[in-house]
Amino acid sequence: MNPASVTLTGYGVSPGLACAPMVRMTPPAVTDPEEEPGADPAHEVQRVRDALSEVAAQLSTIATGGTAGEILEAGATMARDPALVQAAADHIGEGMPTAHSLSLAIDAYCTLLEESGGYMAERAADLRDIRNRAVALLLDVPMPGIPTPGHPFILAAEDLSPADTAQLAGRDVMGLLTEMGGPTGHTAILARSLGLPAVVGCPQAGTLPNGTLVLLDGSAGTVEPHPSAHRRQQAVEASLVRRQPQARGPGRTADRHAVTLLSNIGTLADAARAAQADNEGVGLFRTEFLFLDRREPPTLEEQIQAYAQVFTAFEGRAVTVRTLDAGSDKPLPFLSLPREDNPALGIRGLRTAAHCPDILVTQLQALVTAQRRTGARLRVMAPMVSTAEEAAQFADLARGLGVESVGIMIEVPSAALDADRLLQHVDFASIGTNDLSQYTLAADRTSHTLGGLLDPWQHALLTLVAGVCRAGAALERPVGVCGEAAADPLLAPVLAGLGVSSLSMTAAAVAAVRDALAQLTLQQCRSLAGAALDAPTPAVARATTRDMSEAFHKAAHDREGL
Repeated sequence: MNPASVTLTGYGVSPGLACAPMVRMTPPAVTDPEEEPGADPAHEVQRVRDALSEVAAQLSTIATGGTAGEILEAGATMARDPALVQAAADHIGEGMPTAHSLSLAIDAYCTLLEESGGYMAERAADLRDIRNRAVALLLDVPMPGIPTPGHPFILAAEDLSPADTAQLAGRDVMGLLTEMGGPTGHTAILARSLGLPAVVGCPQAGTLPNGTLVLLDGSAGTVEPHPSAHRRQQAVEASLVRRQPQARGPGRTADRHAVTLLSNIGTLADAARAAQADNEGVGLFRTEFLFLDRREPPTLEEQIQAYAQVFTAFEGRAVTVRTLDAGSDKPLPFLSLPREDNPALGIRGLRTAAHCPDILVTQLQALVTAQRRTGARLRVMAPMVSTAEEAAQFADLARGLGVESVGIMIEVPSAALDADRLLQHVDFASIGTNDLSQYTLAADRTSHTLGGLLDPWQHALLTLVAGVCRAGAALERPVGVCGEAAADPLLAPVLAGLGVSSLSMTAAAVAAVRDALAQLTLQQCRSLAGAALDAPTPAVARATTRDMSEAFHKAAHDREGL
């Protein structure tokens, strides 16, 4: 059988159908260790410094805010790190060619990041993009980037950097296909924020000839080479529907059951954009942007001003703030934490408060002051809460400082399993499905080979979500989801059926999720949830949910036609 005619399977990370010729990314330049080294080592080191500075400037220019902007600004900061120049200078001093010296230096840092695991391992892909861009400048060759064939196409690559993905808006790219990557990687997150169908972690994509007509299904995670005329028409119709959201206003099922739809934000620019969108507030305000790239923590007044700016933008709508989520896996100089062999399982999130209590106290004081100045509907939650004792301690501290609505993140299995105990101490919970998947399935979220275990349709994850929701219902505590699972319009009704009361996602995903909920009753959502829990595999859960949803939609359409 011709491999080019067999349906390929990966991870569907951004829903929708797209049909177009597949065009591959321009590959990065390869350095040559046998190239003649420069005559003046000091001059060559300066060339490396200039190249990295230019890359940093490029990334900052591309970073226009939003999810992509956060990632790119972090990349620009990495490119400016003088340690990269020094490491390359060491190789240059040993007589290595300039471009190859930088490549060796960055590859060594990538290895260290990947060995650290967790958040730090996710930065390795960003650093490789910096390497590829700087090497192109040093060799004076075309920068690796997005092709421009002059017609709509499916962009294919081994993997996509944040800088590449961030530049897709307004181009002829209809969908994304990568050989590497997983459900929680940057390509997945940015594809959803752009509303582009995407399939990642599909190694067989490398066997398809450039220019092959493919139909990409970002919901099912499939790629069909040479699709039939019927399938091509389905993709056209799906594209039209995707551009025309039907529902407006608060999230509701067809029988008016409320499922609050919120946005995730991480910067002041994010907040300004999301405040203009059709959402019900903020379900996850990541406050790390105030703390990154600083030798000293932000002052009380700096934090008050920043928080007040966000609260004012969302006047009348709830803003849920996550306290500083940093630690050994997201190192900040002023935390002075020890190096750990397994930082993803180390001192992070709320655990840092035991070492640096003043940081958390100051942040809570700033939030309360900003809330009182603006009259905001503030909710504050702590990340990485593992026990009922931790939940009680955080709640006592926050309430003692004036926080009226206190919550916790459910990100580790112990918190999910003991949700009935933890929720007794707080007012609400928000499930971070990305980390909960990682810790439940013992699968590093940065691994290119374990993406299937991080699938939000995994039975173990859905079972834990259901358990937390049952505990929340018994105690009359709302339970939301703010992980990437919330942005999937096929999964959203399942989550609602499990008992999730709010979904928080990138602003671009809200419309599709709102439409998906509006087409189903709560009882139908519960039926979908039961079927997903009964399915033997994530793929079967996804396919069964899709088939049942389509049947429900058809039945509703037939009734309307009577």
